[in-house]
Amino acid sequence: MAPTSDASYSVISRSSARGAPRSYTFTRIDVPGAFQTALSGINAGGVIVGWYFQGTGCPSAATCVVRGFIFEGGAFTTVVYHNNVTGTDAAFTQLRGIGPSGEIVGLYRMAGEPVVNLHGFRLTTGGEFVPVGHPDHTNSVAQRILPDGTILGCYHDNDQMDTMHGMVWDKDGFSAFDKATTMHNGATPSGHRITGLFTDAGKGRGYVLEDGVFTPFDAPNSVFTAAWDMNPSGTIVGLFQDAALGTHGFVLDRGQFTTIDYPSSAYTDIFGINASGDLVGKFRETASGPFHGYVAMAN
Repeated sequence: MAPTSDASYSVISRSSARGAPRSYTFTRIDVPGAFQTALSGINAGGVIVGWYFQGTGCPSAATCVVRGFIFEGGAFTTVVYHNNVTGTDAAFTQLRGIGPSGEIVGLYRMAGEPVVNLHGFRLTTGGEFVPVGHPDHTNSVAQRILPDGTILGCYHDNDQMDTMHGMVWDKDGFSAFDKATTMHNGATPSGHRITGLFTDAGKGRGYVLEDGVFTPFDAPNSVFTAAWDMNPSGTIVGLFQDAALGTHGFVLDRGQFTTIDYPSSAYTDIFGINASGDLVGKFRETASGPFHGYVAMAN
């Protein structure tokens, strides 16, 4: 299905700096022929990255093919991680984040590996795949890339959440956050302010890590909160579940939360935000239906 633009939809629970309600124009984005589409990152130039599920047996994990994609200028480009040493392609590829220069980060899994195995990579603007991973741990996730090439994400071992720690990969190497179950998902360009998700006594919560100071947060009236990105001005986006376990996107800007729902949807999340405040994520039309991607352009 080609991208289609829905009517402009105004959110009224937050005011902009000028005092007027912020509004967004939503556009549905589906990879042609895909069973499900998820959008995860958008840069200042409007280039979008994500992943899609394809296969006659979807949504079964055994028969679904998961591939990354780039969406630019109305065109989709499929991306599959390629191991330059063995000359083989990954069985599973997701694109997670895109920097201002067009460099991309994501994760992959090779055929025959356990489902919990995930490995990070950086895709250069020249098309080269560069592995990104902590040498002392089984799995690594590359989630975002900052303007200077610093990569955010996490590492974990076979039990995933219990051993997951937020990670920063920069020119000096790997730097792990000492609090378990954390995942770094976005930051300001300097990297001094980071946002992410963690588990606190069994409850999912968001956090801000600013110059080493860790501050948890929850969306209002939520039972679960996950922060998935932060733009250069420090605006945070993510998802939360309400008491009825309905899932909604949120925007957190200067201490104020705005709930974001794709029009007439049964589920909405937000995975990415750019410098202009444009949002990307996915939604469901029904509670058990397939996911569709969307971009919400800030008006």
